[in-house]
Amino acid sequence: MRLEGRRQSTNIEDRRGQRTRNVGYSPRPRVRIPSSGRVVRTGGGGISGIVMLIILFFVLRSCGIDPLAILAGGGDNPFGEIVPQTQTSQAPSGPVRNDATTQFVATVLAETEDVWDGIFQANGKSYPKPILVLFEGQVSSACGFASAASGPFYCPNDRKLYIDLTFYDELARRFKASGDFAQAYVLAHEVGHHVQNLIGVLPQFNRMRQTMSQADANALSVRVELQADCFAGIWGHYTAQKGLLEKGDLEEALNAATQIGDDAIQRRTQGYVVPESFNHGTSAQRREWFNRGFQSGRLDDCDTFNNPV
Repeated sequence: MRLEGRRQSTNIEDRRGQRTRNVGYSPRPRVRIPSSGRVVRTGGGGISGIVMLIILFFVLRSCGIDPLAILAGGGDNPFGEIVPQTQTSQAPSGPVRNDATTQFVATVLAETEDVWDGIFQANGKSYPKPILVLFEGQVSSACGFASAASGPFYCPNDRKLYIDLTFYDELARRFKASGDFAQAYVLAHEVGHHVQNLIGVLPQFNRMRQTMSQADANALSVRVELQADCFAGIWGHYTAQKGLLEKGDLEEALNAATQIGDDAIQRRTQGYVVPESFNHGTSAQRREWFNRGFQSGRLDDCDTFNNPV
């Protein structure tokens, strides 16, 4: 990627070097990139994927949200209602370090801000920017207590992205997905969850899964995650239009999407796959949906809820 001299975001909290204790946060839903091969077996059955999509569609409609308008960018209020978030006290943040990796993520974050701010403005809306929290080892968020083993994640309750930058070492070493655009894809995926939170997809998903079986919640989670991949692809599309990508960058991101597919992780860690436990999508699905967003740059091409995945 050609990021030299580009703007760096100041929406960063650097909590590295701080000691964090689990002070009693109740666990709340967060969305993350998987970094562990640990698999929980679940029961099968329940409502079919098609029926589940229909239910999601009409539940969103009943809440005054038009899923098609949201995804197509049309209508009077195409981004739906921004859901108020729980306010929580935050750990103090120290000065942001100035190492190369920190500069890289600050620049990538700034590029996502510019792209999504432009998309929201084109639809008559403002884009509330997320905060990126850098931590080491473990961290407390408004969604609960997490360790680096959880991988990067987005917390909708405080609208913050969380990452231990050593995950990038793991991405290259364990997942065989090196390269700066592969690293950028990880961050852009979490920003995709922030966009989903703003347009009402994440709040609705978190409400719906409370009454679902684990297998059905996993199936719906796959569609949420694939849409975040597609949104990351949209960011990649506009990044390419700016001339910031180099030869091989797209292949880096597609390889990363392949290596962190549920099936690839399970085969690597246990030698077999349990499809009903998938909650992020297969390698083929993740590649496909990132590439859809990358090739078109259109929100309506990211409708994972009304199209086969």
